[in-house]
Amino acid sequence: MLSWDEFDKEDAVAEPVKGANAGHASEAAMDKLDSAGGAAAREARAVNTSDSAAVARAKAALDKLDIAEGLAELEGSAARVAVDEKRMINCRADLNQLVPFKYDWAWQKYLDGCANHWMPQEVNMTADIALWKNPEGLTDDERRIVMRNLGFFSTADSLVANNLALAVYRLITNPECRQYILRQAFEEAIHTHAYQYCIESLGMDEGEIFNMYHEIPSVAKKAAWGLKYTRAISDPEFNTGTVETDKELLRNLIAYYCVLEGIFFYCGFTQILSMGRRNKMTGVAEQFQYILRDESMHLNFGIDVINQIKIENPHLWDAELKEEASQMILQGTQLEIEYARDTMPRGVLGMNAAMMEDYLKFIANRRLSQIGLKEEYPGTTNPFPWMSEIMDLKKEKNFFETRVIEYQTGGALSWD
Repeated sequence: MLSWDEFDKEDAVAEPVKGANAGHASEAAMDKLDSAGGAAAREARAVNTSDSAAVARAKAALDKLDIAEGLAELEGSAARVAVDEKRMINCRADLNQLVPFKYDWAWQKYLDGCANHWMPQEVNMTADIALWKNPEGLTDDERRIVMRNLGFFSTADSLVANNLALAVYRLITNPECRQYILRQAFEEAIHTHAYQYCIESLGMDEGEIFNMYHEIPSVAKKAAWGLKYTRAISDPEFNTGTVETDKELLRNLIAYYCVLEGIFFYCGFTQILSMGRRNKMTGVAEQFQYILRDESMHLNFGIDVINQIKIENPHLWDAELKEEASQMILQGTQLEIEYARDTMPRGVLGMNAAMMEDYLKFIANRRLSQIGLKEEYPGTTNPFPWMSEIMDLKKEKNFFETRVIEYQTGGALSWD
């Protein structure tokens, strides 16, 4: 049996301190602790008379555990990781060694996301419920906008979450980026929760709203467009490592970050936030503002990932993929223009489909330029400058007079 009294008495003179434990314990003392700890662990494994048969079997099974096999399953190397060994994709460095960071921007986005935490139930929906139930509270056009957007978004964030959890997380090989992806996936769950909370609070037909993604053509087309880019990489047998599979992952990232989150969300956000500006459906609008804040950070993270992959793998970003990426963004813009026309066939809330088309073309130009492609809608301007003001969280406080909505600690964020 180990005696801790004897352990403490030995080696009164410490060796020079060095290494990671400088200023704390000598290496000799740490070695002694390692030895004592190992012996104590082995002693704990020994079967004793108080162990049941089941406990004895469990200990015996662990005697046969091959830790080398476990390490191989984690796809990591046994060596410590140097910063230069880290890469966005196809990296064999240990995925579980978070530090040292290579992409500080990814870790900062994770910290900002944590500081930005919110939950749907924090938003008071009382005024929205009264307005929705009042036959004179909203026009038919306004009701159509609320229902269409809840119908699309209630499914869209689930599509994004599934893509992250079932495909992207596995294929991105940088630990700090994975850390943010986990935070993003949780935020997508919060967003889906928020839509459900709005739908339930307003007493809407849940079956009708949640099935719009395959019953309403303008909603179904957007969902179908995104899903086709998930199909290949969500296959458990799919792996990067070849030019074609690496390009497939890049296509997926462009589809989901630049188009689904970067274009498909903007018509609906603008419509709902315009209602909030007119003191209508302020609870729904507040939730959408929190969601827009999250989604803008998702977008910026995704663009950084796409551009980093391009830097590390310039051979992937050839003329063919550039043309394909441009077409993806233009197709997404066209689908969102059609959605805008469907959701507001006539002017409402100080906007109309033509103004929204200009706004979406303005957004499309931004997405193209952000990944290094040529703008395709020259001369377009932003007809809704107040959207930029809403997204400027360093200035925006208590927008709907309910609570402070600026970041707790993320005041230096850039909204590109």
